[in-house]
Amino acid sequence: MSKPESEPPASGPESPAVDPRKPAHEAAPTDQAERAGRPGRAEQPDQQAPAVPTAPVAPPAPASPWAAPLASQAPPQPPPPPLPAGGWASVPPAPQPGFQPGFPYSRAAPVTNGFAVAALVTGLIVVAPVALVFGIIALVQINRRKERGFGMAVTGLVLGVVGTVLLSLAVVGSTFEFSGGGRFGQSAKGPAGSVPWAALKSGDCYNTPANGSRADPEGGDETLYWVRRVPCSSPHHGEVAGTARIPASDGPSYPGEATVRLRAAELCRTVLDDYALDQWAIPDGMDDIYLYPTRGNWTSGDRYVTCAYEDRDGEHLGTVRTDRGSLNPAQLAYLEAVRGFNDAYAEQPSKGFADASSEYRTWARRMSTASRAEAAALNKASAAWPAEVKPAVHKLAAAQEAAAAAWDAAASGDDLEGDVRRARALVTKSVPISIEVRRGLGLSTGEQVPDLRV
Repeated sequence: MSKPESEPPASGPESPAVDPRKPAHEAAPTDQAERAGRPGRAEQPDQQAPAVPTAPVAPPAPASPWAAPLASQAPPQPPPPPLPAGGWASVPPAPQPGFQPGFPYSRAAPVTNGFAVAALVTGLIVVAPVALVFGIIALVQINRRKERGFGMAVTGLVLGVVGTVLLSLAVVGSTFEFSGGGRFGQSAKGPAGSVPWAALKSGDCYNTPANGSRADPEGGDETLYWVRRVPCSSPHHGEVAGTARIPASDGPSYPGEATVRLRAAELCRTVLDDYALDQWAIPDGMDDIYLYPTRGNWTSGDRYVTCAYEDRDGEHLGTVRTDRGSLNPAQLAYLEAVRGFNDAYAEQPSKGFADASSEYRTWARRMSTASRAEAAALNKASAAWPAEVKPAVHKLAAAQEAAAAAWDAAASGDDLEGDVRRARALVTKSVPISIEVRRGLGLSTGEQVPDLRV
């Protein structure tokens, strides 16, 4: 509404109220209307105007109950507020804009805690330690922030606790495996006087107590749990040569049982040969065995293989150890000379000639190379052979030269099977010469071993 062009007349205590929302000609009532609307009251006369006699006023007619009330009958109203300085009526903002008083904004719904969701998910996918941590964090945040997800946090926490306990038990009860004897682990309690296999060190001799091992019902490797350490001078079944670690270059993931078994055999070959340079000193029946880690051991960081000699069926006295520290120069020279030939001979193919002809020819070429290398080492001028041993040493070298020619024929000839048999016969004929050399050098002659290893 626009502002009136003229100011309303000044009013005193008895001046009529002026409605600023009406036009100026309607806002000021006549004297008669004012006087008629205020019965029982008199307007103050103007002292400069002549007195005018007033006529008697007739009593008002009875009011109709349906008629609008007169101004004098309405309750007195407070004067309206003055117009704003800007000239326009202003409406003060409501306490909460956009809503009527008495209808406040609705409170936002509480959000679901993210760590509660993470705890539940990681618990379900069996990431136990992570679920345990996430569950604890979620419960703390839910209590402080008044968020949702309490049930998910508790579920994830429970799954995390259970999973962590099971994982701990799996690590503690993890097993090892060994070829030629199988896998082994540690049960809760061993027989009296027994120790876990992992407690044995290089040079220890041992026996397997009753209930110390378990056979695989499916025909696989046997599980060995406990052993009893005994002096090597006492009857025993096995002797530990040493350990070797699977290199980190093989990768962080477990490559599988078959791959680890082959890797263990490769690593243990050097350990066993260095521990027992003289293969003839190993009694018949004591086989090379090696223990390798299972998936559980691999996960816990244990990647060692243990190498040993063991005879499951019989007991033996003494040690098979013949390392470099226990040998004189002549003995060491002889054993180093024949070592390559013995290793090559032990790797002959296990299949028949018809099924593995190419493997036999490859093996024959290797045997030829090993025979010539042994002959050259025996004829080496720098070798300090005792005088009584020299003739037998040169005779053995000549036998190996002849055997090398036979192995050459087996590798490239037309009669593979016949050539291999002739080469083997030459090796057998050289055994008495080897015994003569060994006896002269003070080495084991293999009399305690029915099946000589050459």
